[in-house]
Amino acid sequence: MKLHRHGALACLALTTVLAASACGSDNTETAAPGGGAASAPAAANCATGTLNAQGSSAQKNAVAEWIKAYQQACAGSTINYEGSGSGAGITAFISGTADFAGSDSALKDDQQPQADQRCAGNPAIHLPAVIGPIAIVFNLDGVDRLNLSSATIAKIFAGKVSKWNAPEIAADNAGVTLPDTTINPVHRSDESGTTENFTKYLAKVAEADWTFPAAKTWPSAITGGTGQKGSDGIATSVKGAAGSIGYVEMSFAENSDLTTAKVKNGAGEYTELTAAAAGKTIEGAKVTGTGNDLKMSVDYATTTAGAYPIVLVTYEIACSAGNSADKLALIKGFLGYAASTTGQATLLELGYAPLPESVRAKVETAVAAIA
Repeated sequence: MKLHRHGALACLALTTVLAASACGSDNTETAAPGGGAASAPAAANCATGTLNAQGSSAQKNAVAEWIKAYQQACAGSTINYEGSGSGAGITAFISGTADFAGSDSALKDDQQPQADQRCAGNPAIHLPAVIGPIAIVFNLDGVDRLNLSSATIAKIFAGKVSKWNAPEIAADNAGVTLPDTTINPVHRSDESGTTENFTKYLAKVAEADWTFPAAKTWPSAITGGTGQKGSDGIATSVKGAAGSIGYVEMSFAENSDLTTAKVKNGAGEYTELTAAAAGKTIEGAKVTGTGNDLKMSVDYATTTAGAYPIVLVTYEIACSAGNSADKLALIKGFLGYAASTTGQATLLELGYAPLPESVRAKVETAVAAIA
């Protein structure tokens, strides 16, 4: 089915443990000052100067909205964010060309010491920014509703199922007439935290059919399908070619008006993707970092009734200390605004599930301690 913004908003009201929703708009990767956002709250600390950041395209829409609101309220501030992909963002942060990085996954064990060194020997920390449910989007003539189990999803993207009327897909969709159309699975061609989270999901819940490790890069052993750069590249490719299927964040599915599949969760339910359904999965997520490092672990095999299982947490990766004096106030001001209840609520209509309030409050505390 197709996602609709107002429907997602209605669902948000069903969960009381969550803060206001974080969402984004589909605009350019580097936001310009001003334009269409409410003034930042008094709690947002304005600072002047310029920040350059890059990384996760999954959170690009959210960050662009935060940038517009913050720059409109805070004269003399410029924040540039390029949705270059999580891998590129981490590389830029470690090299010192990005003041913070957006990433859909945590730093690897070999990256953490490099990031700490970039922070003058201080820990680089993970600050959850938004929850990005991953939609399975498809374009199939004559079919506007589709159920998919984790095993079927794994077989499709591994190239083990090549026709839309294959028995595996038919078993998930009793009574649906499926065409004898060749499946075109579309994946990310660039290094991507979205790919890493998607493959983590498959490796966790469909290990018999997905025999590849979770990684930011698409498995080279899989032949066929189409590679596209960025979530917007996948969305455009799926929308433009009948028979295609891909994985993108909910915000891209909404903004591209793509049709999404229901996904079977650990409770055996085919669950529609909504912010509330994603929030039910995040309620069971755990913070695995220590101190102000707020890495999270998501239970992709959740058995919570009504939970949508494929979700990712996007992070801002920043130095806990060791920031240059001319950047510090703006880093704290902007990231603090993004983590505030008003900063999250400002982004209310555009396809992100909210952070649990307990996590949001910890992010605020961690940002306030940055030095």
